Amino acid sequence: MTHPLGLAPTKIIAVHLNFRSRAAERGRFPDEPSYFLKPPSSLSWTGRDLVRPEGTELSAFEGEIALVIGKRASRVPRDAAADYIGGITAANDFGVHDLRYADRGSNLRSKGADGYTPVGPVLLDPREVDLRDLRLRTWVNGELVQDDNTGDLLFDFAYLIADLSRNVTLEPGDIILTGTPTGATVVAPGDVVEVAVNDTERLRNTVREVEPLAKPGARPRVTREDRAAAVGGAVPAIKPETEAALRSVSTATLSSQLRKRGLHHTFLTGLRPARPDLRMVGTAHTLRFLPLREDQFAERGGGMNAQKRAVESIGPGQVLVIDAREDHGAGTLGDILALRAVKRGAAGVVTDGCLRDSPAFEGLDLPAYSAGAHAAVLGRRHVPWEVGVDVACAGVLVRPGDVLVGDAEGVILIPPALVDEVAADAVAMEREERFILERVADGEPIDGLYPLGAAKRAEYERWSE
Repeated sequence: MTHPLGLAPTKIIAVHLNFRSRAAERGRFPDEPSYFLKPPSSLSWTGRDLVRPEGTELSAFEGEIALVIGKRASRVPRDAAADYIGGITAANDFGVHDLRYADRGSNLRSKGADGYTPVGPVLLDPREVDLRDLRLRTWVNGELVQDDNTGDLLFDFAYLIADLSRNVTLEPGDIILTGTPTGATVVAPGDVVEVAVNDTERLRNTVREVEPLAKPGARPRVTREDRAAAVGGAVPAIKPETEAALRSVSTATLSSQLRKRGLHHTFLTGLRPARPDLRMVGTAHTLRFLPLREDQFAERGGGMNAQKRAVESIGPGQVLVIDAREDHGAGTLGDILALRAVKRGAAGVVTDGCLRDSPAFEGLDLPAYSAGAHAAVLGRRHVPWEVGVDVACAGVLVRPGDVLVGDAEGVILIPPALVDEVAADAVAMEREERFILERVADGEPIDGLYPLGAAKRAEYERWSE
């Protein structure tokens, strides 16, 4: 059958990670784009079913913007690459991740099946839209689940075309799927997935189950990694036993352990907890604000801006870390977005700016650390800029995935590569200090006791048995 838009690509090329919100969700930020191929036979259109074989469960949608190449492109410079776009439309990079384990990176079985690339139904003229501000939305059963724009792309359209055309000739009609934002997840038979670019007619497809895959060949299998990739969110970075240890020790003890390893700049200075009774352990999910510039706030401050995208992309066990440049002249997060973060399973909020609606945080089951309170909205001082990048917060360099621990004293950062050994040594250190405290409480002098000398060390060993 012929595609209603007359599309007949020689190849369909998909980008792995390209939206910052999705990269933050994955915990990976590529320096260069990477790609995979989908067969032309996977091309489909609105109204056709997305089929998954019986016996599979990880059928997942990915709303995307598709570029249709308008003329032959080979070794195209970046500054001319946009001229090679013949049309722009909505797409769904559908897949069944139960077969991903067998693909060895190709995605052929999991994403290359017949009908797994619906595209359409409207082809936009690239000359009539702002390529830097295209809105992409996805709905499942009428509920909005993805909402982002091309301002959040790691690599813009021109970059992708210039990069690919260096060694792959793009023919007229070829399709480039430019990546999906956060919110892509698993759908079940009967679910209706809709995707739209700007306010155009929606691409609409229904998931349907069909007979099991025939033999021979790989059978469906669910792995932990593939489930995480399909459902969305990063694989937890902290082992359960390590998390339990971190919750049992103080930030002061952790600071001592980090200093022993040569790390002296990991305590976030000047931040106080909204609820000193709560402990915080989680991995960093970062948000960066830039200084207010009115034209940029008008462009980037409305709708699903970076602040809202950061909240909508946070996952269980993650801490939202806000770089507000230690500017205390406005709020950086209020009670509504904080509650949304709670509903998404956030482990905490850390900002070197101020909290807005700060009294409400005392009633939220969410560890929140800030430099103070301020009633003004962020537009008074800040432009919400980007998600999932390296930031500076309260004098500390924070990278996505770094481990953050908070107690009544404040917040400390631990590099992920060190977290297991630091946690174990901190537990041992606090046990030793309990022994010392008991002896001091009994009236013993600290000479030879703090730190432990040889005689007291032997006494400690007997005490700890």
